[in-house]
Amino acid sequence: MELTTWLAFFAASWAISISPGAGAVAAMSAGLNHGFARGYFLTLGLVLGIWTQVLVVGLGLGALIATSSIGFAVVKWLGVAYLVWLGIKQWRAPAVPMVAETGEAVLTSRRSLVLRGWMVNAVNPKGTVFLLAVVPQFLDLSQSLTTQYAVIAATLGFTDLVVMAGYTALASKVLRLLKSPGQIRALNRTFGGLFVAAGGLLALFKRT
Repeated sequence: MELTTWLAFFAASWAISISPGAGAVAAMSAGLNHGFARGYFLTLGLVLGIWTQVLVVGLGLGALIATSSIGFAVVKWLGVAYLVWLGIKQWRAPAVPMVAETGEAVLTSRRSLVLRGWMVNAVNPKGTVFLLAVVPQFLDLSQSLTTQYAVIAATLGFTDLVVMAGYTALASKVLRLLKSPGQIRALNRTFGGLFVAAGGLLALFKRT
C-alpha cells in the first residue's frame, strides 16, 4: 500500500471511529459504570471485534454474509438481540454510585467488558458490508493482500483505541458529578434506550 493511499485510509478511519454508533454507546456506558481504567477494557474488545470483521472480509466470508440472505439474517438478528439485551440490562442496572472492587471480581469484570466489546463489533453485518464497500478502494492488487489487510486492521485499531478512549474518559468524568440515585438511574435508562435504539437501527439495515 502506497503512503498516499494509506494516508487517505487513515483519514477515513478517523471518520469511521468518530461517527456515533453502538461502539461509542458501549464505550460511554462502560465509562459511566466502571470508570476509565476498567471501562477502557471494553475498547480492547471493540478493537478485537474490528479485527474479526477485517479477517472475515479478508478471507472472503464477508462476501458470503453480504450475499447470502440466510447468513446475513442470522448474523444481523444475533447482533440486534445482543444490543437489545445490553439495553435491557443497562436499563435495569441498580442506581448506585460506582464503587472500587478488588481481587478476582475486577479480573472477571475486565474479561466480561472485553467480551462485550468484541460482541458489539463482531456480530454486526453492517460493519461487514461497510468494510466490503470501503476497503477494496484502498487495496493494490499487485501487492500482498495479507500485508495490506494487516495495515488496514492496525490503522482501524489505532484510531478506535484513541477515539473510544475519549468517549470512555468523557463518560467517566461525567460519572464523578453524579451523586443521587435518581441521576444514575436516569443515565442508566438513557444508555439502555440508546442500546435498544442501536439494535433497532441494525434491524432496519438491509443489504444493498
